[in-house]
Amino acid sequence: MSTVPSALVIPKTVSQVIRGFAMGSADVVPGVSGGTVALVLGIYEKLLDTIRDGARALGTLLRGDFTGFRRRLGALDFGFIVPLLAGILLAVVSLASVIQTQLHDNPENMAGLFFGLVLSSVVVAFRLLPDRKLTDLALIAAVGAVVFVALGSQSGPIANPSPLAFLGAGALAVCAMILPGISGSFILLMLGMYSAVIGAVDDRALGDAALVAIGAVIGLAVFSSFLAWILERSFGPVMAILIGIMVGSMRVLWPWPNGVGVISRDQTDVVSGTGLDWPGSGEWFQPTALAVAAAVVVLVFAHFAESKTPVESAGTT
Repeated sequence: MSTVPSALVIPKTVSQVIRGFAMGSADVVPGVSGGTVALVLGIYEKLLDTIRDGARALGTLLRGDFTGFRRRLGALDFGFIVPLLAGILLAVVSLASVIQTQLHDNPENMAGLFFGLVLSSVVVAFRLLPDRKLTDLALIAAVGAVVFVALGSQSGPIANPSPLAFLGAGALAVCAMILPGISGSFILLMLGMYSAVIGAVDDRALGDAALVAIGAVIGLAVFSSFLAWILERSFGPVMAILIGIMVGSMRVLWPWPNGVGVISRDQTDVVSGTGLDWPGSGEWFQPTALAVAAAVVVLVFAHFAESKTPVESAGTT
């Protein structure tokens, strides 16, 4: 049996780390789906299969079936998933400091950037609707209105979140690896946990970051198979609900007066991210320009993703 020369294995591993870095860079900002990047790079279907296999392995472990766990664990393609995860982690760690600083120093500009990313993601997700029936449009409008009103009652980012909040944030955000058209960072932002999670990574708060990671593992184990199952059977309604969530949650991303809301570096001063106002004469240009540029980036990525694989068969962006 022939073996692969080590000179060929190393470039393959490095290229996989680079793919992971590209996905992590997308996942760390609200609006850009890491699944979109995976599609562009041609690895989404294998990624989804690996996530499902890993979730099944964790499920057998939680049921106390250690023999089944070892068998399923041994079947995983670690040569694929380990360097990919390493690249994702590298991107999150290296970009967290930049984003944390900009959220504090330029909240309106960052909100404009995020607004453009999510608005274009709404357009992309809408194109994924198979039939665009009247019932889907009604569902989008209803969910969007409910989310818009509900977010108006929250104060913005959560200061000093509890360990349970970090666990829940990780569990919910990781579901975006399977859900189409929505990113994990956007879920964190909508929950008011984005600044806290980015801050935990930037400040090397290993305890809080570990809680997010544990929550992500739990979320994959519990929800991944169910999400894949419901997407296969009710793709249109699920898409409509997700689009409605994104539309209603645009309230959090409106740049004026306070951007997405920030938490000060000492984690005590919370500024609301749900207030709505019109910009002053000198306040509109930079956030608007960043929104337009971000929207163009997402639409270009979506174009390449759609050219790589049929949307209906992939089940995500």
